[in-house]
Amino acid sequence: MTRTVLVTGGAKGVGYATASMFIKAGHKVAVTYRNNDVPADLVHNGALAIKCDISDSSQIANIFPQVEEAFGPVEILVANAGMTKDTLMLRMSENSWNEVIQTNLTSAYHLTKLALPKMVKGHWGRLIYISSVVAQMGVAGQVNYGASKAVLIGLARSLAREIASRSITVNVIVPGAIDTDMLNVLGQEKVNLMINQIPMQRAAAPEEIAAAIEFLASEQASYITGVVLPVDGGLAMGF
Repeated sequence: MTRTVLVTGGAKGVGYATASMFIKAGHKVAVTYRNNDVPADLVHNGALAIKCDISDSSQIANIFPQVEEAFGPVEILVANAGMTKDTLMLRMSENSWNEVIQTNLTSAYHLTKLALPKMVKGHWGRLIYISSVVAQMGVAGQVNYGASKAVLIGLARSLAREIASRSITVNVIVPGAIDTDMLNVLGQEKVNLMINQIPMQRAAAPEEIAAAIEFLASEQASYITGVVLPVDGGLAMGF
């Protein structure tokens, strides 16, 4: 069955891979972007590209009327967009804290709040949040990022209990190292140190994260809710 999908941060990395996968499966896909233009192949294949700074709740509110006009109500929400502003706690400004929390966490609240009424009315929905292994293991210099990604798990599990009776599932993907710009900006030395801690000895391809997202959004995953699914090559096993 064709569904309407909204993927935030769809211009590159996991968001782009996820949007591409949903399009290939025949779904109607909208993606948000902020700084990087959405690749032409997504638009050519029917994706609706919406420029949006998801740290701004008023801009988030403008997403849903556009998606509904083009495709109908959002049935699958993938809250993927995020950012980092890394520094040690002693040096972290309040602005660095607030900006990361607003982008990674508060945006998920606003997106969910706007998507949920139509999902409840339609008695079907998929809410998928992208967390991080940092939420489970901790990484020095990422207090703001780790906090924002950890709270997504609490949000998802509480919400899953609230709306399960409406045939709406709520799940969290927890990626480890992914071969994207966010990883590569760390520099090769830090990347190598991280890879050495991963039992599979490599970073994930964005498509491997997208495949897990696609499964949780599928009809086959209709009895899976409140799950925190690591896709990290074994990095955080046992956490």
